[in-house]
Order: sequence, then structure tokens, then C-alpha cells
Amino acid sequence: MRIRSVRAYLKNLALTKPYTIAYQITSDVENVFLEIELDNGLIGIGAANPSPDVVGESPEQALQNLQSEWALGLIGKDIRLFVSLIEQVHEQFPNAPGTWAALDIALHDAFGQYLGIPIVAFYGQKIHALPTSVTIGIMNVADTLAEADDYFRQGFRVLKVKTGLDVDEDIERMLKLREWHRHSVKIRVDANQGYSLADLQKFCRATAELDVELIEQPLPVGQEHELLALSPSIRQTLAADESLKGPEAALTLTNRPQPFGIYNIKLMKCGGIRSALKMATIAEPAGISLFWGCNDESRVSISAALHAAFACSHTRYIDLDGSFDLAEDVVGGGFVVEDGYMRPTGGNGLGLTKR
Repeated sequence: MRIRSVRAYLKNLALTKPYTIAYQITSDVENVFLEIELDNGLIGIGAANPSPDVVGESPEQALQNLQSEWALGLIGKDIRLFVSLIEQVHEQFPNAPGTWAALDIALHDAFGQYLGIPIVAFYGQKIHALPTSVTIGIMNVADTLAEADDYFRQGFRVLKVKTGLDVDEDIERMLKLREWHRHSVKIRVDANQGYSLADLQKFCRATAELDVELIEQPLPVGQEHELLALSPSIRQTLAADESLKGPEAALTLTNRPQPFGIYNIKLMKCGGIRSALKMATIAEPAGISLFWGCNDESRVSISAALHAAFACSHTRYIDLDGSFDLAEDVVGGGFVVEDGYMRPTGGNGLGLTKR
């Protein structure tokens, strides 16, 4: 089955509520989309929202790549050779994970539809449902508790709290949140590189009895070696995020003693499903658990991450709430959320429905 057409475009997706993290306030997100149509009329769709600060590529740059002569040269290619096509885009556009991700996801979706099976089934489904965390931005204690209550009423029982601006205020928020909800919710923390080692040690001491499930990227990229000053039990709860951009970093971070016990894999950092599964393969024999995350993204790429996550037996956590606060999207379907648990729809490819 041949590729009939390729179309890429940008769409700015507004958020229903802006949020704050350690280094910025976000109120809308720009995603690049790629549609690959086959000769039989099936359309695979991919999407990307790369962060220039993290990976050095913007959605606009990804769009330019996906509208290039090389991308148009995909027309006439056999969809059954999708793995080879993904390898070729890496060679053509080095250091462009947003470009890779959009093409990788679109080709997977088209290929799965062509086969008539979900992508997670193609790779071998190991997990059928997991609770996703939902994100609380940096805000005062009262607003933190109010947002936690709102999520609780919606059925979510795993909260990821953004921290990293003021460690003392972060500690107070954790103490009040655990006091307010006792043991009815799981708490995760994402410092977004906002702590020094001293801050992190202070935070860990003050929250030791609060059953914080994990702490994501506490120190800036390049300071991973400082984490070795912490006990192995604490390091097991630390998740690499910005430090973990692709398979090469995944391999480096397996060196013992390991600074992180958890890998947060994001398709927007590593370049799509194929790269993500390479990272997952590296992590497994090293005893590193998988935590699948996202940016503010369309259901397209969130669904792709979910399919990849559920094809890995060592996936322990998901944080795939990136489309929940979008005021609009270009697709529906892809996944179902029930009482905070996410699962794929079971539809062919990524199970998406065009709006």
C-alpha cells in the first residue's frame, strides 16, 4: 500500500486554564500536525509539540521540515516499510525530535490502520490500564488544595505537583496537601530543574513521612552527578526528565551508581514511538522503571505515548494529562479515561477519530 499524500500544518491550541512551572507561564500551545494518506483513503495522523528550551527545535521548525521536498518525497513509498522511513527522517533531519515524532506517529497510525490492529497490539500489549497523574501548577497553598479537590471530584487519585520556585513554600504545600487528603491520593512532584542539591535534601527531609511517590528532574541538566550524594533509596524515587532526551542519554544514565531510578520518557524529547521503545529496552535490564510523560499535546501524540507505554512490562507510571486542558483539538478518540485510569480505545492504529 502506497502513500498518496502528505500534509503538514500548525495549529495553536488554547488551554482552558493557564499554569505556572518553575520557569514559565503557559496559556496556549502550538502543535504541528502531519497527515499521511494511503492509496486506499486511510489517513494516519501525527503531531508534535517540541519545546525549544529542551530539545532545540520549535513547532515552526518542525513544520518547515515536514513541508520540505524530502517529506513530499514520501509520496509513493510503501507504508509496509514504515520503520525504514522513520530511520531515514532521523538521517535527513538530525537533532530534530519534533520532526521525527510527527512523522513517526503518523506512519505508525497509518500502518496500524492498514493492518487493522492497534499499534499497542503490534508491539505486544503488556498493560491494559493505569491511573494517570494530573498536574497542579505552582500556586499558593489554598489554590493547590482547591485544585486537588477539583481533580478528586473528577475521579483522579494521582496528583503531580509542580515545584521549584521556593522550597519552603513547596514543603508547606506538600504538608497541607497530605494533611488535607491523608492517604486518599498519591502525590508526585516535578521540580523542573528548580532545586539545588541543598534544596532537594531539605525537601526530602521535610516530606519523608508524606509518601511522595516520585520526584521528577529536581536538579538542572548537567548536575546529575550531585544526586549521587543522596541515599540509594531516595535516588530510586527520582525520575530523569530533561536529562533524558534519547537512547544515548538513557544508556549513559544506566551507569552505576545510577542517579535516577525512573526514566520519564516523552515522545517530544526522543522523537516518537521507535526511539521511546529503544529507551525502554535500555532501561529494563538496568532495573529502571518507566514513567511516561508529555508536554501540552494533542490527543494524537498522547495516544501514541499510551500505546508505547502499554507495550512495556516495566511501565510503572503515566503522566499523560497533556490534552485534558485543551480547549480544542483536531481529533477525538485515542484513549478512554475512567475514574482516573487511562486505556487505549482498541481502535486500529492509534484509535483516533478525525473531527
